[in-house]
Amino acid sequence: MELIKKYFPDLSEKQLDQFSKLESIYKEWNAQINVVSRKDIGELYLRHVLHSLGIVKIQKFNTGSSVLDVGTGGGFPGIPLAIMFPKTNFLLVDSIGKKLKVVKAVADELGLKNVNILHDRVENVKEKFDFIVSRAVTNMPDFVGWVRKRIKKDSVHDRRNGILYLKGGDLSEELKDYKNVELFELPDFFEEEFFETKKVVYLPMKFKG
Repeated sequence: MELIKKYFPDLSEKQLDQFSKLESIYKEWNAQINVVSRKDIGELYLRHVLHSLGIVKIQKFNTGSSVLDVGTGGGFPGIPLAIMFPKTNFLLVDSIGKKLKVVKAVADELGLKNVNILHDRVENVKEKFDFIVSRAVTNMPDFVGWVRKRIKKDSVHDRRNGILYLKGGDLSEELKDYKNVELFELPDFFEEEFFETKKVVYLPMKFKG
């Protein structure tokens, strides 16, 4: 929790309270349904919460805007982002129902009114969103194929609507066909060794006409 305060010193009391509750809630649920690996649960704030909040260093979400979290798993990055942006609407989607049971319990216990949860494949989602976020669920070409029709045409942020993708390692091969992609190195924002090769990939979506 100290890590979150270190990098986000301006959180409200409510946000601090919500972030502080995450560890106990996830530990309790993880004993029943394994949504965070056993080795990671002790470093939940570093490996999952702060990693998710890397997106915040790149993009702030406006009031009333909408964000889709694809393959949310245990609720990352969607839950930490929903705490940070209580006036932004988040839809957290995953095809594995038992994980979403945990995500719903976390959202309910934290009182996150801006979170909706859907057990389905993203290809079946009909709504459109300002931004689509995810943590390395697949390679970028496949991911773009899944979500490209689910991004709103008109932007309400300075940055054009698109994908904000948390990924690590050498991405040059899978990103080579995207001329307008931007990479943001997380070590520029977080000093912990865990972030050494991790990035936020921003891909704006182009529209015709």
